[in-house]
Amino acid sequence: KALPMFAAERAGLEALASTGAVRVPSPLAVGADEAHSWLILEWLDLVPRDAALDARLGEALAHLHRHTASRFGWEEDNFIGATPQPNRWNEDWLSFWREARLRFQLELLRRNGRGTAAFFARAERLLESMDAFFAGYRPAASLIHGDLWGGNAAAAGGTPVIFDPAVYYADREAELAMTELFGGFSRAFYDAYQATWPLDPGYATRKKLYQLYHLLNHANLFGGGYLAQAEVVIDRLLSEVGA
Repeated sequence: KALPMFAAERAGLEALASTGAVRVPSPLAVGADEAHSWLILEWLDLVPRDAALDARLGEALAHLHRHTASRFGWEEDNFIGATPQPNRWNEDWLSFWREARLRFQLELLRRNGRGTAAFFARAERLLESMDAFFAGYRPAASLIHGDLWGGNAAAAGGTPVIFDPAVYYADREAELAMTELFGGFSRAFYDAYQATWPLDPGYATRKKLYQLYHLLNHANLFGGGYLAQAEVVIDRLLSEVGA
């Protein structure tokens, strides 16, 4: 069962490495036999990042995001954690985020028997109101790590390292929103990113829309309080647009 996940991770690491912008562990082999699947990576002696390394990571991430495509998505579907992540190419970012990210997770919640009718009704209102968050803003399709929380970033040999990606071409704001959702990055990281490629002022509101994807995914994976957090975010976003 794990082989497709390992193959997708290898492809993601190779894509990140090919940019020359960020350090990742090199994938050496992927394989399987009747009982096991495996992914063999380059060994790195990982240590925590300090503020100086966080600043270097912020700058490197901005350089990564300069690698762009003409469409949003990826050449194949992959995984966000253990959840399938559909990546069918789409020239329209709002359509991609609405359908391939938020609606996909909402349908998984329905199938998993989580969420009330009222919750899904409010979520649908949000999907129908998304255009309001993008007035005057048209994002580039940037290559992103896709699952960048504090546990997927460290340092080795004096260089920041990121790993366990879920890559696709996206609005780069989606990457920064993920880093803020679960923490683990210092002020130096954000200051360095902003100094290298400043974010649009509308990010302060849109980041909640991007964090919602990961909250829904965690609700599908783990249940618990993540669904309640998603409800709070949906209500906050609806209040922003008066829907």
